[in-house]
Amino acid sequence: MGESERYLEYKHHRKKRRYALGSDNNAIVALFAVNIFFFLLLLLIQVGYYFGRQSAEMFNQQIVDWFSLPSSVKLLLQRPWTLLSYMFCDTGSGLMRLIGNMLWLWSFGYILQITAGNDKVVPVYIYGGLLGGIFFIVSNSLSLSETTLSHPQFIGANASVMAIATATTTLYPNHRIFTHIRNGFPLWVLFLLYAIVDFMGTSASAVHYFTHLGGGLGGFLFALFLKRGFDGSVWMNSAYNRFIHIFTPTPKTTNKSTKDEIFYVVGNNKPYTKQSRITQKRIDDLLDKINEKGYEGLTEEEKTFLKKASEQDNY
Repeated sequence: MGESERYLEYKHHRKKRRYALGSDNNAIVALFAVNIFFFLLLLLIQVGYYFGRQSAEMFNQQIVDWFSLPSSVKLLLQRPWTLLSYMFCDTGSGLMRLIGNMLWLWSFGYILQITAGNDKVVPVYIYGGLLGGIFFIVSNSLSLSETTLSHPQFIGANASVMAIATATTTLYPNHRIFTHIRNGFPLWVLFLLYAIVDFMGTSASAVHYFTHLGGGLGGFLFALFLKRGFDGSVWMNSAYNRFIHIFTPTPKTTNKSTKDEIFYVVGNNKPYTKQSRITQKRIDDLLDKINEKGYEGLTEEEKTFLKKASEQDNY
């Protein structure tokens, strides 16, 4: 067991607080919440149309079209928000499509979360959705589809989930999964299975195949640039943090350092001597840092501290 897995296991045994639904500290749960919210919203509206004896075509034209990505650039300019909204709405194919996408999102997203960091999940999801949407519009414009689409629009999280799967596999192709079964098997095997299932479940239109490929390319490019030292999630996370804290007052600064306040007790000790103090707050802070940046994001001092804490806990 590697050091990163060791402390993730330690985190479990310490019974650290679980992330609440929609918590900023768990990107996967946040994506689940948004996808489920839009699915239930559209389903509720559809039920209203049913009781109002309105046709399914009218529901699609008056409601679904406002969330779906249009194939026309002209129509996209009239509904620019659809470039984002379409990737969070799994409707049309019913509940099974939503469940399938969320299961695959969890399967690959969890590995990305604990290895590359929690802050990478949402940016990869959005990058894949954006590039998949661009591929959809361009392929329609170039008439790559051999069949005429009855509804020239695209909706669903498939491209974004494909981006998560591709980015995770590109970064960690040999990551072992299901290790309790004969030492498990590498992640690329699961990705191959996912790709087969995804493309078999895709409509016969070539446009939809290109949309999924666009999402996969978005994830691959993100992972490629990350390996070369460029993190495409930084600006997106910074913009998000500035937005949600736009009305938050700046906290007052104090002269008392966090190091003096938390890590050491100086009480009646002799001058210039320090006693290492293991506190639950310190442990939780380090576990949060592992969740955000991965185990490799810790300093050597932090790794040593966490190792001592696990030893004292008889881990």
